[in-house]
Amino acid sequence: MTEKLSADNLTLIRGERCLFEGLDFALNSGEMLLLEGRNGCGKTSLMRAIAGMLSLETGQVLWNDVPVLKQRQTFHGALVWLAHRTGLKGDLNMLENLHFEQSLRPQSADDHEVVYDRLGIERLRRLPLRSLSAGQQRRVALARMLLADVPLWLMDEPFTNLDREGRKLVMTLVEEHLAAGGMCVMAAHQDVEINAPVTKIRLQ
Repeated sequence: MTEKLSADNLTLIRGERCLFEGLDFALNSGEMLLLEGRNGCGKTSLMRAIAGMLSLETGQVLWNDVPVLKQRQTFHGALVWLAHRTGLKGDLNMLENLHFEQSLRPQSADDHEVVYDRLGIERLRRLPLRSLSAGQQRRVALARMLLADVPLWLMDEPFTNLDREGRKLVMTLVEEHLAAGGMCVMAAHQDVEINAPVTKIRLQ
């Protein structure tokens, strides 16, 4: 199946502020949706709305032309989210955290050791997550994405706490995911150069 994520007439109000109104988009396999704008403009709120975690004033998000709210379990099983906070358990080590993820969504057949080596985290596997630097924890969260066999990546400020080499690696990983038929919704305030079809939404 060729996957599709779309939105129809999305409006979201937080407090007294309208973050976006009448927003539409359509995202197909191999494509990326890039959310741009300054900090606090609503990029994370839009991603949370896409994931079905925020109630919208108007409109709906659809997965393969079916409203997400009518198929939450199916939709959540088709995505993995790299949030601004990694969501990893600080008392667990890297391997324990990644093993926990296996019960939540399908896993790829990729060699785990190859993934660890590529991300430069092979020596961290037995260390509690709380003992790792912010950048190292970010790389473990990236491993969680790579090891998930899902079509949709949600990435909220994925370059946070990464050096120049790490940022370049993230863009390469996204390009590979898209080339394999995946999709990505990314929120970023830095310039993003991706060799793939990209639709941009700028929030004010």
